[in-house]
Amino acid sequence: MSLSRRDLMLAGAAAPLMGLSLRAARAADADPRMAERSLGKPDAKLVVQEWFSLTCTHCARFSQLVFPEVKAKLIDTGRIRYVFHDFPLDQVALTAAMVARALPPARYESFVQSLFASQDRWAFNQAADPTVELGKMAALAGMSHDDFTRTVADQSLRQAILAEQDAGQKRYKIDSTPSFIFGSTLVSGELEYDSFAQKVAAAGA
Repeated sequence: MSLSRRDLMLAGAAAPLMGLSLRAARAADADPRMAERSLGKPDAKLVVQEWFSLTCTHCARFSQLVFPEVKAKLIDTGRIRYVFHDFPLDQVALTAAMVARALPPARYESFVQSLFASQDRWAFNQAADPTVELGKMAALAGMSHDDFTRTVADQSLRQAILAEQDAGQKRYKIDSTPSFIFGSTLVSGELEYDSFAQKVAAAGA
């Protein structure tokens, strides 16, 4: 899925990120909700990063059809550590990322996978309000209604996620989702398991 215009993502945001100050960046780094979300052994030989949008259908397909095999064969076996990065392509994805980040870290990965598995219900259901549907999903993950309301209105969390996205865009030249970084090598686009495993091997793991 191609990156939508930054204007669409920044609508309603408190401030543009291209001019994000060092102070704001440090504040984002200090937010525990923005701590690394990852799976695998800390001393794994290779770190693989995925940059994804929760409304990206290609990301959802990878999550459902490929990631379980990646987890079983590459993460759980200790070959790679897998790091998740938010790269929301629209306001709905940004709100979903905020909710995922606000959950306890132990619930993050399963919540993200459940959102991908039910995209049609909460993200693309024209007969429903996506925020209401996200609230239902968050409740199933153990988030109270009051916490959900506070989370989706939290401008500091919104800006922190967009700051991470902006940093990834600048550092790695990411312009689509999903994008993967195998060590220091960027690979954009959806991958099948065999291709993914080949990239891991080529990176030395």
